[in-house]
Amino acid sequence: MSTTATIIGPADEGRRMSLDAFIDARGQGGRLYELSRGIVTLVDVPSPRHFKILDAIRMQFAAYRQSHPDRIYGVGGGGESRLLIVDLESDRHPDLAVYMTPPPDSEKADEIWSQWIPEIVIEIVSPSSRSRGYQHKPEEYLRFGVLEYWLVDVDERAMKVFRRSGGRWAEQVVKPPEIHKTRLLPGLDFSIASVFEAK
Repeated sequence: MSTTATIIGPADEGRRMSLDAFIDARGQGGRLYELSRGIVTLVDVPSPRHFKILDAIRMQFAAYRQSHPDRIYGVGGGGESRLLIVDLESDRHPDLAVYMTPPPDSEKADEIWSQWIPEIVIEIVSPSSRSRGYQHKPEEYLRFGVLEYWLVDVDERAMKVFRRSGGRWAEQVVKPPEIHKTRLLPGLDFSIASVFEAK
């Protein structure tokens, strides 16, 4: 017996929903939704500026992969990766997720996305996502097992790096012309200046 998927639209923003129900739901009109601690949240359609910033970040990882082909398994965007944080009833689609290991061996998508943990998650802050980016997501990504969370804040012209240390986040602010180096990817010199210069 087949079941009909729940359709969610802009009018459902703020609606309470279980993670199980949300996983099977379909977004109306191709829009992207997240579940934020049991609450349906409409994700903004990215602006061209957001696109260029994301592209500048991707290019740095692409260049790194060219010279270090065995370090990164893959880099996925919001429509290509998913973080199912079961104990917090959250379903996140980060701007970028950097995976250093392959996915778990499973045929079930829900099992894969609730167990496959990216080592680095990157979010670009927009006015509507500011509270989620700074208040909700650090705890969620820490609980999920992410090792570093990079929060790119265009308005502040800075990147806040949350690095796992002893079960907590150690925080560092990176501003142009500083270069961010991570022990997870030796040899990566991540230029935040080139990100903000993207047009």
